[in-house]
Amino acid sequence: MTKGIQAVAAFNRARLPEPPAHPFLSGIHRPMREELTLTDLSVTGTLPSALDGRYLRIGPNPVAADPASYHWFIGDGMVHGLALKDGRALWYRNRWIRSQAVASALGEQPAPGPRHGGFDTVNTNVVEVSGRTFALVEAGSYPVELSDDLESQTYNPFDNTLAGSFTAHPHRDPLTGEQHAICYEATKLGEIRHVVIDAAGKVVREEPIAVGHGPMIHDCAITGRYVVILDLPVTFSMRTLIGGHGYPYRWNPEHKARVGLMPRRGGAGDIIWCNVDPAYVFHVVNAYDRPDGRVTLDVCAYATMFAGEHGGPDTISRGLERWTVDPATASVSICVIDPAPQEFPRIDERRLGQAYRYAYTMALDENAGFVLGGSLYKHDVVAGTREVHNFGTDRRPGEFVFVPAHEGAGEDEGWLVGLVIDANANNTDLSIIDARRFEEAPVASVRLPHLVPPGFHGNWLPTRTDS
Repeated sequence: MTKGIQAVAAFNRARLPEPPAHPFLSGIHRPMREELTLTDLSVTGTLPSALDGRYLRIGPNPVAADPASYHWFIGDGMVHGLALKDGRALWYRNRWIRSQAVASALGEQPAPGPRHGGFDTVNTNVVEVSGRTFALVEAGSYPVELSDDLESQTYNPFDNTLAGSFTAHPHRDPLTGEQHAICYEATKLGEIRHVVIDAAGKVVREEPIAVGHGPMIHDCAITGRYVVILDLPVTFSMRTLIGGHGYPYRWNPEHKARVGLMPRRGGAGDIIWCNVDPAYVFHVVNAYDRPDGRVTLDVCAYATMFAGEHGGPDTISRGLERWTVDPATASVSICVIDPAPQEFPRIDERRLGQAYRYAYTMALDENAGFVLGGSLYKHDVVAGTREVHNFGTDRRPGEFVFVPAHEGAGEDEGWLVGLVIDANANNTDLSIIDARRFEEAPVASVRLPHLVPPGFHGNWLPTRTDS
């Protein structure tokens, strides 16, 4: 049956009309065509001396995409990295993840290591797990372990402790050091899994959870008591797959929207499922337990997603929202924190799973597409205020991550670090913003003399003191 479905999908894929200019293959999304190693990069301003480490970000950069069937979420992964030390920008490197397809196109050997179910495209996040660097994707491939200089790659299911697929968004509990994830895959439509990685970097739990329709669960959340599961109406679509489209997930109004509160050490039968009005969430800002037993869940929400003819992403964010999840009534109430379209929320991750004050998001331009904007927002969710950092005309920021200034720093005492594209000048800056002087010009910028296409997620990985 699988071979038959694949044959029909391939036949229909060949018949799809090619768009005149694919929005995720042209303009600033135009893929890079070579791997670079640049040293002693140009710096404007003064790089904080405390920034000793690497900024890594990954995104789709297809070697040879078919415009008719290409979807942004399935492009070959490329990691971009910059190393900073002693106020200097030491190097920039960009490297394709050596999947089977990429290696074949480049005439090289693929990265070693086991594959999961034949899937090995990895393109969505780069994280640190127990002092090691891993590139991640959801619903398919095992993670890829990267060397510090990005030159070595190995497919590695956390030293053979991971049985199934993984996620793009594991969340590390700063109080325990363990990481939690909700994982799904298209070959198991009736099941998702709660995966826990211990502080040593080994998987110690893969708890199956029954679901319907094969939901796409991009992110989750944790609190002191719960793992928060977002079972929302974007699900696997066999019709889309057979039709030849590259990304087989669509809006499904028949799938009931619900939020699950799973006790951190509980099983599937212990989940409290709470109904919520239909919506979709790619990214959670944060979640935490309230004294009255309810759970606060802050998210960037959408009215629908992947509901259009060609899949999208096809909807603009309806803003930053607070979902209050009540296990006593099995319900969710929603209030709007900020109705402006925005995405890619980040916080000081020392506050993950706990009450917090500050969140940073990427403002979206309603006329420029799903991931394009010209500003960042800083939200004070306690005071109910918002600050804006505007990068200027035709300068497009991506996701920015918060880096504390030192171990005991206050919640907004530190820097925001991320990439900013200049569409007119055809170059990219790594910009560093003082979080407490958010609306002022960056304290420093590192110039890359080329355009880095918009990508997904990344992180600041400080130099390890034991290295």
